[in-house]
Amino acid sequence: MDVTTEFYPGHGGAQLALHRMGQGRPLILLHGLFSNAEMNWIKWGHAALLAQAGFECLMPDLRAHGQSAAPHEAEAYPADVLALDLVALIQHLGLADFDLCGFSLGSRTSVRAVVGCGVKPARLVLGGMGLQGLAGWTGRQAFFTDAIDRFETVKHGDPAYFAVQFMKSMKVDRVAVRHLLGTFADTAPDALSAITMPTAVVCGDEDRDNGDPVALTEALPDAVHVVIPGTHMSCVTKPDLGRAIRDFLAR
Repeated sequence: MDVTTEFYPGHGGAQLALHRMGQGRPLILLHGLFSNAEMNWIKWGHAALLAQAGFECLMPDLRAHGQSAAPHEAEAYPADVLALDLVALIQHLGLADFDLCGFSLGSRTSVRAVVGCGVKPARLVLGGMGLQGLAGWTGRQAFFTDAIDRFETVKHGDPAYFAVQFMKSMKVDRVAVRHLLGTFADTAPDALSAITMPTAVVCGDEDRDNGDPVALTEALPDAVHVVIPGTHMSCVTKPDLGRAIRDFLAR
């Protein structure tokens, strides 16, 4: 199935890439940290599966990722800038009735947009996320910042090795992403009461990178926990992820 790419102005006018596939009900898909729309949603067939199910997949490359702008100026990275970029996308497309799905960083962005910016998808999917990944970002932020700072010296066996290898394979702009890491805010568990729409917490059976998905599910007013095979990295490569999203949205 064909993918088209266009650009739209994000928060502050940054030129951000938007990849589209399919026709039908709008479904925004937000990728994970150091990744892009191609790697998370297109390469492994998830977007094609969802398009075949009657959705128009709207897949931005987040700021500092993929084909989107990666400015080096600190002022281009205000607090919650990715949530602000999502608001800009929704306004640019004039969306009123849509669904929203994120994976890892995309899930954090989705939550921040709903809780802090008043974004109101009809249904929400949070992939690769647990409660601690929303409420206790500080440790993860320090881990990734350290990986960037030690980028050239990290060797096999180092806890940061696989993160660095992924950054290398994705040709990540480390200056831009380091700025971006500082824009993420924690979301207190009691703030999750604002997420009133039906929500699926989809997580690999070996994935606890962002904490406990069961605890997140229990903290949300209207949520189900969906278990798929894999670790945080490997579950994205399996068809189960796309099927879980499709099946939840088809309910």
